[in-house]
Amino acid sequence: MKNRVKELRTDLKMTQEQLSDLVSVSSRTIISLEKGQYNPSILLAYKIACVFNTTIEELYCLKENLRERDEQYDKRYKNL
Repeated sequence: MKNRVKELRTDLKMTQEQLSDLVSVSSRTIISLEKGQYNPSILLAYKIACVFNTTIEELYCLKENLRERDEQYDKRYKNL
């Protein structure tokens, strides 16, 4: 899932370690989130959104992720 964690973190000149401390997870979790390799719990997503003073929807590019999912679905099932 695409997200803006790295973008927002670097805009604030915050390290992965600093963010991990603020939201009580390991820095490895932040690395995985930024690479799109891990989808957080709703609670973790909320904590991160609060750190960046944004919404979960904006932080995790909800509209863009849904559009991509729909396009993949259409491609997969269009020829059936």
